[in-house]
Amino acid sequence: MSLEDIIASYIDQQRSLGKRYLAEANILAAFRRSVGDVPVHNIRSEVISRFVDRDGTGYEARNRKYRVLSGLFFFAVTRRLLRASPMPRRPRKRACSSSVPYIYSEAELKRLLAAVPAATAGPQYAIDADTLRVFLLLLYGAGLRRGEAMRLKIEDVDISQSFIHIRGTKFFKTRIVPLSDGLNSVIRTFIARRGNHYSAGGESRVFSSRNGTDLSDTTLGVAFRRLCAIASIRRNGGARSQPRMHDLRHSAAVHRVIAWYRSGADLNDLLPKLATYLGHTGLSGTQRYLTMTQELLAEASCRFEAFAGGHRHD
Repeated sequence: MSLEDIIASYIDQQRSLGKRYLAEANILAAFRRSVGDVPVHNIRSEVISRFVDRDGTGYEARNRKYRVLSGLFFFAVTRRLLRASPMPRRPRKRACSSSVPYIYSEAELKRLLAAVPAATAGPQYAIDADTLRVFLLLLYGAGLRRGEAMRLKIEDVDISQSFIHIRGTKFFKTRIVPLSDGLNSVIRTFIARRGNHYSAGGESRVFSSRNGTDLSDTTLGVAFRRLCAIASIRRNGGARSQPRMHDLRHSAAVHRVIAWYRSGADLNDLLPKLATYLGHTGLSGTQRYLTMTQELLAEASCRFEAFAGGHRHD
């Protein structure tokens, strides 16, 4: 039985259990492209390892691919299509993890946006400058996950009320995300300019490639790495430790908390609201986003000093 047939049967089985299985299906499709449509009994553990470890992916991404492929080959074994699973040993977490967020400075954000035209110049690139620029602005300005922005449809955008619906996202939640006046204006102009791209009406994706197809993780990943290279944004370490597109969401959270510190706002009241805005189920999820940068540490120190100074006893 071919790999393509087994993958199709496995995805059908998972969806029959009530799972969406979208991201997992994309991983399986990428695996099939990587190894070709070969008989499943010809797949060896070293082939799987190369796929799991390729492109400098971090531990979480490698672990996710490993889990998906483990499920696929377990399915094949239980259907007696294989005698044994060819899965290699589970990937180990490296001492230097790439999961540490990179918090972009305001100057770096400006450099990223300024580099967009150069990073998308030429029809050989699958994404055009306008799409990449607005996509990045939405990730940072609304604190969206990359997948949430990729799946955003025209019907999910309410320009008149300045908000967007994020539907069926992580943990199958739906939330409403208010937009600032500036970001709402950017989205309105972008949608109006690309009106002829939305042939499916409200069901059309807001963002698409030059040829009208849906954006892919590969397209965005390649474009963002090129963008960072042009903007000279990098940090010490190998490919796995470099700034990510997802770090725009982390940066948005950190910058918002810094602004609240500086304005003397009540963080006890505002942090739960930030968690809701980001789509987290509680404060623990938001805390992981608040990487202690030097700027945030300085503002926290100033707040503590003011508090301590007001409570001294002679």
